[in-house]
Amino acid sequence: MLALGSYAGDMRLPALPPDLTFPRLGDRRQDIDFAFEAKRAAMGPHIVRRWGWDEAFQRDLHARRFAEKPFFEIRRAAGLRLGTMSFQVLADHVRFGEFYLFPEYQGRGTGTAILAHCLRVADGLNLPVRLEYLHWNPVGSLYRRHGFDIVGRGPPDHGLDPHTRVHMVKSF
Repeated sequence: MLALGSYAGDMRLPALPPDLTFPRLGDRRQDIDFAFEAKRAAMGPHIVRRWGWDEAFQRDLHARRFAEKPFFEIRRAAGLRLGTMSFQVLADHVRFGEFYLFPEYQGRGTGTAILAHCLRVADGLNLPVRLEYLHWNPVGSLYRRHGFDIVGRGPPDHGLDPHTRVHMVKSF
């Protein structure tokens, strides 16, 4: 069950049996760096093909995202770190994002299981789920398979490709 404190900062995600947990990442440099490395591993090859990799820009963007929302580590038993995600309960919806699995854990059903788990948590709260992703990111097919609908498109933070960010919602 989802445990909510008096504010979203106290939020904890329930474990996903048999062996996945979602510890909240803190503001320690090692947590921020781990989340950045998960993003670089999962998205870096796609970003490089589109825009090239600007390390300073990517680190600044990541720091802003990390400060805006709660990040969770995706961890398998025995401390194996699979990636990160953000799951934020707001008054009228749940915000899901920053969903990065290291490449060796992609394409094995792990992302599907995690997304389905998060959707069950949101359903238990009777809240729709909102997310966004870059339109060329392969994760879009996962979201469509889980019933998300496109509700808009917009520019990414760097202003290139004006319709590159896809906004989706899944209602219950």
